[in-house]
Amino acid sequence: MYDVIIIGGGPAGSSAAITAARSGASVLLLERGKFPRQKVCGEFVSAESLELLASLLSAHPQSLEMLHRARRIPAGRLFVDRGHVNAPLDPPAAGISREYLDATLWQAACVNGATVRQETTVRSIEGVGPFSVVTSAGTFESRSVINASGRWSNLRGKDSRNGNGNAKWIGLKAHFGEHNPSPSVDLYFFEGGYCGVTPLSSSDRSDTHSIVDVCAMVRSDVASSLPETVKSHPELSERSRGWEQIGEAVATSPLIFDAPVPVRNGVLQAGDSAGFVDPFVGDGISLALRGGALASDTLKDFLQGNIPLSKATQRYTVEYRRQLLPVFRTSSAIRRLFGLPAPVRAGLLFLFQRAPALTRYLVKKTR
Repeated sequence: MYDVIIIGGGPAGSSAAITAARSGASVLLLERGKFPRQKVCGEFVSAESLELLASLLSAHPQSLEMLHRARRIPAGRLFVDRGHVNAPLDPPAAGISREYLDATLWQAACVNGATVRQETTVRSIEGVGPFSVVTSAGTFESRSVINASGRWSNLRGKDSRNGNGNAKWIGLKAHFGEHNPSPSVDLYFFEGGYCGVTPLSSSDRSDTHSIVDVCAMVRSDVASSLPETVKSHPELSERSRGWEQIGEAVATSPLIFDAPVPVRNGVLQAGDSAGFVDPFVGDGISLALRGGALASDTLKDFLQGNIPLSKATQRYTVEYRRQLLPVFRTSSAIRRLFGLPAPVRAGLLFLFQRAPALTRYLVKKTR
């Protein structure tokens, strides 16, 4: 009988596992895939979550090397049609490959005492506490469960598909080598989507080349591949002429935006299992790290016998809505604004260019 079983080994699941294990809980962390792996992700870690990330990795000094080597990003640039606006990021954010980040956090969970299993598929969760978690490797018992298996898990329940209309949105990502990229995260908006470019690290082939993550969210009637997407914005198309692809591209679809649901049937939801945030705000990894840690923190009193599980899940719902839900609301509103017709987008861009304080305010509201 474990104190907590955590499903999903991404940033949310590993954050939850590390936090719970450090509090003295017996933890089982289950992952369907195998590390290292690529994920469709902007690979942007906001400054607000770097301190939490450092704390999660503190018990494993070798893991902290990832943070020391991470590319710092002191600014963001929004390219809307033919204009652009700059947004300072102070303190700076960081660009970290998900392939590296996920594997490092998984190792940190091991170091902190969690029992971990890769290539283990969870088929169902039975009971309302204690729980039986039925997997491809057998059935495991636990007093509580945190689901961090992502938005496509069979455990998440049926998507409401609110906010998408009839459009099908897809996510696309690949790494490219670029000569002297700008030290900023750059977002290129166009009719039917946007594409982000995040600098990561120096490549091994040349000191003058770096790896950039190119990640897009685009309507399927506009583009179905990164080369098609890149051509949708003139400046991005021009910039891409010097790129050299590194590794394979990955894709996911459809992208569905729901109102977050922190708890389902007594199971705490973290990361994309709770809700999928608009990717362009660059806070997906931060929300996952914070949500995972928050889930484990709110279980402490229950695991110590001070409150029932129902009280712990109620606390998590309240704190999730207070700490994390505002990011979802603000990012959805901004995405809808930039999805309006070109004349309206031009007016918005003019407003942001003339009012830097407004740009800084919006950056703050999405953190």
